[in-house]
Amino acid sequence: MPKDYKKILEKLLFLTIEQGASDLHFSSGKKPILRIDSELVVLDKEETIFSDDVVSLVKLLLSQNYSEDRFEKFLREREIDFSFDLWKNGKEDESASLSVKNGLTMGRFRGNAYFQQGKVSCSLRLISTKIRTIDELNLPPVLDLFAKAHQGLVLITGPSSHGKSTTLAALIDSINHSRRSHIITIEDPVEYIFEDDLSIIDQREVFSDTLSFARALRSTFRQDPDVIMVGEMRDPETIAIAISAAETGHLVFATLHTNSASQTIHRIVDSFDGPSQRQVRAQLSSSLLGIISQRLIPKIKGGLIPATEIIFNNSAIANLIRENKIHEIPIVIETSLEEGMISLNRSLASLIQSKEITKESAFKFSVNPDGLKALIGERL
Repeated sequence: MPKDYKKILEKLLFLTIEQGASDLHFSSGKKPILRIDSELVVLDKEETIFSDDVVSLVKLLLSQNYSEDRFEKFLREREIDFSFDLWKNGKEDESASLSVKNGLTMGRFRGNAYFQQGKVSCSLRLISTKIRTIDELNLPPVLDLFAKAHQGLVLITGPSSHGKSTTLAALIDSINHSRRSHIITIEDPVEYIFEDDLSIIDQREVFSDTLSFARALRSTFRQDPDVIMVGEMRDPETIAIAISAAETGHLVFATLHTNSASQTIHRIVDSFDGPSQRQVRAQLSSSLLGIISQRLIPKIKGGLIPATEIIFNNSAIANLIRENKIHEIPIVIETSLEEGMISLNRSLASLIQSKEITKESAFKFSVNPDGLKALIGERL
């Protein structure tokens, strides 16, 4: 009897939602695996998934929002990003809102299918249907200042799976509910679905609505945007256009996979060849608004809580960027607490003090354990 892959997929996706998991993994010859509060949990009661099963599940996942050639593209390129929407009754009512279908909660997933040792595997990230606010995410209220800005570059950084997209969505939705702006997002794939309030929001997906981040970003100059969101700055061309957009009167939000404010600036500058680096530093010094670097830390009572490093581009930071003294930025952060800046270590120490996280967890996520040790000894 042939397997009902639609039923299998729906069951696994609903289990992901019901158990509060962030991710679902399936690979050939293994049981499905969930990630719950950063820990991997094997679904022992579910059937083992084999190679043909994974291929059929990926075909089904790609069939919803994309043309038939997406699976062929996956076979050619050996990996693919995509999104998938789940409705409890399995049907989409186009007259309903994007977040609720036929009165029932929708699950939205960001996926990546890939080959490993010649066989297909797939990872799915659950995207909350509700876009939470800065306050609901337990992020510092000072981040609201970025949403109130009208020009400049804001970077959200941190390791993969540490809430960058969620913070980005909170900032964009804050603008959406507070002023009339034309917001254009460029994503791969589209993750959070925004519903227009005061703002107009156009969400473009790479490979479906545009051929590349750089091409889409260049086109925004002819689309009358006030705010531009770039899902990820992956190459020098995209970085250069994003900086130019921030210089020419736009508010630009983007993400990078870096571990600190200093590392973020180094990454951007080092993306360019030697002769161009001085110009890039000059552009950054004038167009950068700030950097948010974050980690999601396991809480003592369960769940995750963010620890953040925040810098605002004041005159001292701008001068260090121009003069290529980026290594001195942590000193400015420590002396600018009254401006709302905070180092990652101070954020971690505060969470220890409030008994939200353990010292062990804090040291695991600190990029400067010796500094954290001194800080904890100073404050606790």
